[in-house]
Amino acid sequence: MKTPLSLFAAYGIEIEYMIVNRHSLNVMPVADRLMQKVAGQIVNEVEQGKIAWSNELVMHVIELKTNGPTAELETLPALFLENIRHINTLLDDMDACLMPTAMHPWMNPYREKVLWPHDSREIYDTYDRIFNCEGHGWCNLQSMHINLPFANDSEFARLHAAIRILLPILPALAASSPIVEGRVTSILDTRLETYRVNSIKIPSITGQVIPEPIISGQQYQQQILAPMYRDIAPFDPEHILQEEWLNSRGAIARFDRNAIEIRVIDTQETPAADLAIASFVIQILKKLTGEDWTDTRQQNTVDTAVLAGILRAVIIDADETVIDQSEYLELFRYPGKKATARELLLHIRQSIELHGAHVPAGAASIIDTIIAQGPLARRILRATGGDARRTVVEETYRTLCQNLVSGELFEGIS
Repeated sequence: MKTPLSLFAAYGIEIEYMIVNRHSLNVMPVADRLMQKVAGQIVNEVEQGKIAWSNELVMHVIELKTNGPTAELETLPALFLENIRHINTLLDDMDACLMPTAMHPWMNPYREKVLWPHDSREIYDTYDRIFNCEGHGWCNLQSMHINLPFANDSEFARLHAAIRILLPILPALAASSPIVEGRVTSILDTRLETYRVNSIKIPSITGQVIPEPIISGQQYQQQILAPMYRDIAPFDPEHILQEEWLNSRGAIARFDRNAIEIRVIDTQETPAADLAIASFVIQILKKLTGEDWTDTRQQNTVDTAVLAGILRAVIIDADETVIDQSEYLELFRYPGKKATARELLLHIRQSIELHGAHVPAGAASIIDTIIAQGPLARRILRATGGDARRTVVEETYRTLCQNLVSGELFEGIS
């Protein structure tokens, strides 16, 4: 058995992308054909050196991820970009390409859903039978996951507490889903709003998205995992879904690999932006777990409902959300009783040095741009002028597809 990694010793990054027709930009369910071209047979995962490709649930989505934990964050933007370009080359003769962002802007999942029909099918079929995986919540949600290790209960408690209080403001950085099914939703992070109610049939699976305050693995088993397994048991008598990954909170503990996985971050326009956000998140968590602003005990005193309320507000208005819960602002030593999410992020940014070892080049300037200009969702709306006509939206998302392979940020100038 491998010795567990300690806090911030290494990281796992996963980013999901849509496969679309390169002319119409409609979704294309060809993930199995892509994997077959690489592996010589249909598989749901293939290793490409330091990056692996995989498919989960639906056929128009491909996930790129670090092939195991890595401490080399600074190399990842180039590695992900290289693999994206390689995938687009393989998709070329299918008239397909990859599309970034967290939700396809006009996909109709009720007509266009195609579940992965190959290995692991029993898992997806069980999900479909219980939750009817036809809506956007199952077929049209693309995100970046950050996996952070812990070596023991003490490290787990510190990391879990820190992640728990950071989750509510992350959509202010990362929201990228303002247009869905051909309409402007008035919610900048529509993916997270959809995710929030995705498993409402069995409420214990997602809880309030913000996880409960937990200080040990045993407590986690008792208060989060056991109720979830109990509640799904009548629908899953064969225990197909009764695993840690059934947990759909915004951050979930994976004791099978001694890590906590953050799930609330929308996919960005290019890997440099994803990895800049990941680096910023990691640096914030280092300060929180190091108790530079407040200690773990104080972090855990904030009620889950309060944190969930802030998250719901930030899901809607992202960086412009007004946060007036002073007990929350105090966790970051913000010098005031009220702040917009942007002001709080700027305060945090000014407290953290992003230049240095193991941080991707340009991460600091990317974060500064996001804080100044707003998350990708706001820049998308700026580019479209809030006009959801297909021709206007298609032009914007065609540019985003170009950003994905060029490595450039989307400016959102109309």
